[in-house]
Amino acid sequence: MAELYRDDSRADAILARAARRLIPVMAAIYVASFLDRVNISFAALTMNHDLGFSEEVFGIGAGIFFLGYFFFEIPSNLMLEKFGARMWMCRIMVSWGLISMATAFVQGPTSFYVLRFLLGLAEAGLYPGMILYMTYWFSQATRARFIALFLAAVPAASVIGAPISGWLLGLEGGLHGWQWMLLLEGIPSLLLGAAILWLLPDRPADAAWLSNEEKAILAARLAADQLNDAKLGAITGFWEMLADRRIWILIIPDFSIVIGLYGMGLWMPQMIKVLGFSNLETGFLVALPYIASMIAMVVLGLSSDRAGERVWHVAGAAFAGALGLLGAVLLHNPVLIIASFCLAASGIYGALAVFWTLPTAILRGMAAAGGLALLNSFANLGGFFGPYLMGWLKQTTGDYIVGMSLLAAMLTFAGIATLVIGRVFFKSMRI
Repeated sequence: MAELYRDDSRADAILARAARRLIPVMAAIYVASFLDRVNISFAALTMNHDLGFSEEVFGIGAGIFFLGYFFFEIPSNLMLEKFGARMWMCRIMVSWGLISMATAFVQGPTSFYVLRFLLGLAEAGLYPGMILYMTYWFSQATRARFIALFLAAVPAASVIGAPISGWLLGLEGGLHGWQWMLLLEGIPSLLLGAAILWLLPDRPADAAWLSNEEKAILAARLAADQLNDAKLGAITGFWEMLADRRIWILIIPDFSIVIGLYGMGLWMPQMIKVLGFSNLETGFLVALPYIASMIAMVVLGLSSDRAGERVWHVAGAAFAGALGLLGAVLLHNPVLIIASFCLAASGIYGALAVFWTLPTAILRGMAAAGGLALLNSFANLGGFFGPYLMGWLKQTTGDYIVGMSLLAAMLTFAGIATLVIGRVFFKSMRI
């Protein structure tokens, strides 16, 4: 059966149809997730004053989310593999939606820290779970483009959420604008959590909209990946994964990219507002770098799949992101600063999208469930250190230059590390 269907031209059409059904739903889920994770950066424009938060207090609260994420990431992904994507994703979304809405009623640093930690605990497993879910449907040769399309939801969340968040900050009526923003932006998570039960089949075999023959074609296309498993040294067992040094080394570039992503993303609204823009204008301007990054991610994903090359796509994008971060603080013209943020966001998100083709090339089964979660849990500690260091350095130095230079150095390191890892572990492999 595998030989019969492996080169069947129908497989591409079936994959395209599956992508049209699944990826918009997955993207909507991640839009809601990312919005609830980073809308605190907009809340800070007025919340910090209302609650008397310093830059350091906000930086700790913004980043402590990722500590909760770290502790529950692997157990959550293993439970997704055991119980199925639909039920577990529903649980994740409903719990994080409620906690995100509760953040509207924080009273001081302690309650702020606790709710942000619980938000990370609730959402843990979502991102690696989605990457794992894609391995159930899409073969390695096409994965970069589909991961890029899915991850375009991250900047899309900011494109959609930045202007809306800026507008919601102006609401009045019994609550502060930032409170209305947190309450209203949590509702989509609750609605999507319920909708998942009908919209996401656990695997191709469970999809009512595929015929038995189409299911067999997809199964054969995925089975073809196994022909390369011996060459790639693919691993299937959880404990085998923990003993494989490749997984631990891949944490290095992932961690370094994520530091840049959140260090920039959670402070960019404040950095743009100080240029003299209103909250609403800031919302629209913050959306521009994310529009640029959506385009860059899709282009890089397609380019990587067509060339069968991953390492230089990741490294080159990371280097471009570093240049953008430096330009955002070393240039003085507002137009050039926004353009630099566009370059930085494009490089960071483009590098992250293609990066995930590396671990998914060598992980299977429970190794994939645990390994992707392990990578993401450690990497997302960068989501704690990035915002925290930016806040501490801003409070210490009085400007953003040192903080952004540090983020640029981390992205440069990510690019160099990826080139070294590619040469040692993935040399001459078309993945």
